[in-house]
Amino acid sequence: MSPTFSLPRKAFPVRLMSSALGALFVLAGCGGGGGSPGVGARPPVADTPTAPVTPTPTPTVNSATPEDLNPNLLGDAYGTYWNKCAAPRAGFDASGKAYPDVQGTLLDELKFLRAWTNQYYLWYNEVPNTYKTADFKSAIAYFDVLKTPAVTATGQAKDRYHFTYPTAEWEAMQTQGIDLGYGITWSRNAGGTAPRTWLITAVEPGSPGAAAGLVRGDQLTRIDGIDFVSASDAASIARINAALFPETAGSAHRFTLQRGGVPFEVTMTGAEVRIAPVKNVKIIDTATGKVGYLTFDTFNAVSEKQLIDAFTTFRQAGVTDLVLDIRYNGGGLLFLASQLAYMISGPESTAGKVFEQSQYNDKLPREAPLPFRSTAWGFASSNPVRTGTPLPTLGLKRVTVLSTAGTCSASESVINGLRGADVEVIQIGGTTCGKPYGFTPVPNCGTTYFSIEFKGVNNKGFGDFTDGFAPTCQVGDDLTRPVGDQSEGLLAAALTYRATQACPVSTTARARVVPMEIVRPQVKEIAIRPTPGAPPR
Repeated sequence: MSPTFSLPRKAFPVRLMSSALGALFVLAGCGGGGGSPGVGARPPVADTPTAPVTPTPTPTVNSATPEDLNPNLLGDAYGTYWNKCAAPRAGFDASGKAYPDVQGTLLDELKFLRAWTNQYYLWYNEVPNTYKTADFKSAIAYFDVLKTPAVTATGQAKDRYHFTYPTAEWEAMQTQGIDLGYGITWSRNAGGTAPRTWLITAVEPGSPGAAAGLVRGDQLTRIDGIDFVSASDAASIARINAALFPETAGSAHRFTLQRGGVPFEVTMTGAEVRIAPVKNVKIIDTATGKVGYLTFDTFNAVSEKQLIDAFTTFRQAGVTDLVLDIRYNGGGLLFLASQLAYMISGPESTAGKVFEQSQYNDKLPREAPLPFRSTAWGFASSNPVRTGTPLPTLGLKRVTVLSTAGTCSASESVINGLRGADVEVIQIGGTTCGKPYGFTPVPNCGTTYFSIEFKGVNNKGFGDFTDGFAPTCQVGDDLTRPVGDQSEGLLAAALTYRATQACPVSTTARARVVPMEIVRPQVKEIAIRPTPGAPPR
């Protein structure tokens, strides 16, 4: 069974973040899956992983209804409007529970979103009050404008993390680790504009991509006969997106790639792929002790037991150092981030210290800080761990982290939380994405909404890393070798730095010079926090 999401705080005192109504990830560009970002003229990867929505209408000034102008007049949004749907779902969710939907109207859904935003959005007082609900044809279109329009000093949107996701897909990813696609993670040229360069960064074992023999570093050139590199007309883009990110399992598509300059073609059929968040757990013997290594890709419910098993292996082997490879980890459950930080550092470094304090808007009471959790939460998943299970610890005073721009949100919280407890974090690779914000995902009428609710700070009160964490040694991601290979650029640099305390120069020669970014939906770049003390179910 999955932990219950607690949205309506008034209707449900529990505020948990997982699925079966609930919550988990953080996102930055993992290719594959219904609602995943696609290719387009601008941007080539969509900003929000949702179904197409009605274009946002121009705000109507001075003609809004009282509900639009003053959301406080809406009253109890949770008791009055939550689960009142224009098209109620019938049947049962993945956990076997009947959908809570009752017959309502589109206006009920819009009122719910407006009142919730007014109460819980971090920058609620910056949301324009000039929009008229009658101008909106969908709840998603209305939600899209319920955010601050402010920009930063550099001209970027202040809120770049406002998005939605189909609830059923969100829950499948969270509790079962299921993603719809080919099991391939792509990197693209920054911005993704034509001419496009898309390279495979990872292939999930047992996936359609693995069965087709695809490997890290393969470059995509054509899809179903269409020139993927240069195509820009709407019809071609639509066909490319349909093939790259299938909406249903079972559709087959032809992909032309090249490896070492030699083209080859494969046919892959989209499928529901179970993604293992923890991989490549190994012990590396060195002249100065044993080094533990693991690849960790997402803080979802499935990862809880896998992390515990990995650290049990490390502890039994007597490792004295750890290389944590989170180069593609977009984030997820903050309670798992705190558990991971505790397993690295142990009770001596963390006793009496805060892993992260969430800072909400001025309408909400200060919540208890998130500690370095020493026991398992017991998230519902396909292979859960018992709630309260003591966590294995390594008691390390330093840890080496492999990072890229795909290292985001809850992953950055691990770095920030450990540094707040005076654990040395050596960072090899690239600057992280810079996302100190988090959500409590809100499901309503089949859509889960993600709207920034808090900013996280560590035990020292630091949380201003919107420009990301810069690496100790800057090393390009090496796509010429498998992740976990000791000769792969980032891992090789980490081992060299450990031995010499100096950043190697030669490792960057093999790495790609063109700036690349991970292709993945925003739902894989988030931080999610439940209410402390809320028992999982």
